[in-house]
Amino acid sequence: MNFDTFSFHPRVAAGIAAAGYTAPTPIQAQAIPDVMRGRDVMGLAQTGTGKTAAFALPILHRLTTEPRGGVRALVVAPTRELAEQIRQDFTRLGARTGLRSVSVYGGVGITPQVTSLRRADIVVACPGRLLDHLNRGTVDLSRVEVLVLDEADQMFDMGFLPDIRRILKHLPQRGRQTLLFSATMPPQIRRLAGDILDRGHLRVQAGQDAPAETVSHAFYPVAKHLKTALLLRLLDDTCTDNVLVFTRTKHRARQLGGKLAKAGFSSTSLQGNLSQSRRREAMEGFKSGKYQVLVATDIAARGIDVSNVSHVINYDIPGTPEAYIHRIGRTGRAKRSGQAFTLITDEDRQMVRAIHGAIGATVEQRTIENFDYRAAPPRTGAGPSRRPRGPRKPGRSPAPGRGRRGGRRSSEGVFAWLSPQKA
Repeated sequence: MNFDTFSFHPRVAAGIAAAGYTAPTPIQAQAIPDVMRGRDVMGLAQTGTGKTAAFALPILHRLTTEPRGGVRALVVAPTRELAEQIRQDFTRLGARTGLRSVSVYGGVGITPQVTSLRRADIVVACPGRLLDHLNRGTVDLSRVEVLVLDEADQMFDMGFLPDIRRILKHLPQRGRQTLLFSATMPPQIRRLAGDILDRGHLRVQAGQDAPAETVSHAFYPVAKHLKTALLLRLLDDTCTDNVLVFTRTKHRARQLGGKLAKAGFSSTSLQGNLSQSRRREAMEGFKSGKYQVLVATDIAARGIDVSNVSHVINYDIPGTPEAYIHRIGRTGRAKRSGQAFTLITDEDRQMVRAIHGAIGATVEQRTIENFDYRAAPPRTGAGPSRRPRGPRKPGRSPAPGRGRRGGRRSSEGVFAWLSPQKA
């Protein structure tokens, strides 16, 4: 199958060709025909599967073939980075259509957005700033023909559901096509879908809710106070390209990013307390290779679209198995291989078991030779001191299960060596 199968408007087809798209991904092949027929669709697909084009291309086709006037398509996304990424995809794919797309989010001045909204055909927005515009009367959604809720599970987790319901009141209740895309399908999203989608909506799913086969996994058991030291050793011992490190909180992301920089790594952090200009600088720096390591929270990482992430490291284990699958999906993309490392502590027993159950396999556990796992916690709580050095040059990839300093696979249980009886 190729994109000619869908009979897109010639101007949309020209944008597809210019973007270098050849064959549709599974989620595109399944969703596009029914979206083009005007049906409500719920799409389940992991990050990196091409779901943006699955709704963007049919929307561009529809708006190109109908009379223009006002905002006719609205996409709601949970984060600024994702909203901007979607807007860029609309601009790139619709470059020959003359349609104008605008991204609307907080952290930047509202006045330029007001000007852009007056000429917009497509609006990609975060809920909070969109409500600001609705309250000010600077955007009119009464002509919206297509509504898209992207990353719906994350919007629910971030507490956006009340905002979504307020936004829905400003949209046409009849004749509107609604598309809902999500990486996972928790009960809350199922209920939301029942509320906003037509009863005859179609559900499409690309692949299983499981890690990509291009990603290898490893768990590294460690005491809590040694996590930073172990992370530094992992980065030292592993041949990497771009590394994405996940933490549980904004404060920890900022703190850890600073520690890595002091240790000599070209690193930065991405978290919600940064201004939009600093978030953009961090993202662009990571994409361009200026920063080798990006430390981020789950929420801030939504919208990261970097194909050459060689490693995902979970400094903090995620809160759900679905989040684990979503995180590690940031590597092993575009048919490249990737590795996912997770630092686990004795407190993570339950989540480790849940992840094993979700992926249907037991993740390999590893330890690093000559690393002092029995070191006592520092009295001041300060992290390990290291002499700053220049950015490390990539070396040879270590053999599976071994680092350049002799890392080895652990044959013991996940927490056996951590238990007080064997300490």
